[in-house]
Amino acid sequence: MPDVPPAAPSSRVLPAPLQPGPLSALAPMQDVTDLPFMRLMAHYGAPDYYFTEFFRVHAQSRPEKHILRSIDENHTGRPVFAQLIGEDIGHMVRTVRELLHHPVAGIDLNMGCPAPKIYKKNVGGGLLRDPAKIDSLLGALRDAVPGLFTVKMRIGFDSTASYETVLQLIDKHAVDLLSVHGRTVKEGYRSEVHYDFIATAARSVRGPVLANGNITSAAKAAAVLAETGAAGVMIGRHAIRNPWIFRQTREHLAGAPVFAPTLADVREYVDRLYRETRGPGIPEHAHVAKMKKYLNFVGQSVDAQGAFLHDMRRAMTEVELFAVCDRHLLSEPARPFAPEPYAGVIARPNCESPAADGCSLDTISA
Repeated sequence: MPDVPPAAPSSRVLPAPLQPGPLSALAPMQDVTDLPFMRLMAHYGAPDYYFTEFFRVHAQSRPEKHILRSIDENHTGRPVFAQLIGEDIGHMVRTVRELLHHPVAGIDLNMGCPAPKIYKKNVGGGLLRDPAKIDSLLGALRDAVPGLFTVKMRIGFDSTASYETVLQLIDKHAVDLLSVHGRTVKEGYRSEVHYDFIATAARSVRGPVLANGNITSAAKAAAVLAETGAAGVMIGRHAIRNPWIFRQTREHLAGAPVFAPTLADVREYVDRLYRETRGPGIPEHAHVAKMKKYLNFVGQSVDAQGAFLHDMRRAMTEVELFAVCDRHLLSEPARPFAPEPYAGVIARPNCESPAADGCSLDTISA
């Protein structure tokens, strides 16, 4: 069998968006952007592009089956880019060749994960410390990918000193789409987003740039696009909080009425989220724990006092969890769901900095 099958994607043209205008993408998030979650996003208003959780690449690795499902069994009608994290060129190229036997829209390189366990291995955001390594890796991957090759990166590791050098490498190796999270690796999710650095990328690289970082609403997406000149936006945790955000962004940018969900709509979302993301054989307590991680984000727009979050975090069973949801979401079902997170209502205590155990629900892309 040849390294790249005849059916492998070879077009270097980005897939058309759902409507003319700026692009939108669901950010890759470990433990989140699996097949059920992509289906949920499609139900409420899909992004133009999906990106998978990252495939971990090392000497013994093979593409994880559960991540492959989000490509092979994806019937949302939207393109799916396969993201890789690793640094060994030979094994990265081998993995690309394996993934090109699947219906991927393109291959994406993770140069931004801020979790210490990740960057200490010199992968993800750790690559930003070594422009020479980036040069070699981008060159090898560009040669291995006949179709779309994309990159997601931050603006530096602990400073922005090498940022423009890395942008020059993005152009040197003809990257087809660049997503920039406007913080350094060391800033995690704590600092303000440096949108001026995203604007620098949008002005200087030849390919389109997606702006990523704290894009909380359709109005914020429009403001970031205006400030940066980016070709589109990539949204992560705020799509967990508000699954209508991609639909709302399209409506806002088109000058159309913007859908305004109520707490009753949110209650329906929670029910669908519970059902769709519970895999076979998953114990109730384990799935309730996972749901609480999703709901930590949803709760940022339920009430300004954080009462929903307080009660939800103490639920231990499915019955208790949905009793909390009913109490807080159906007592005033017509009340609007806030389009922005309430000030001071955070998703989790200390969640705004990277955890030591990898890019998980607590350390996901903004």
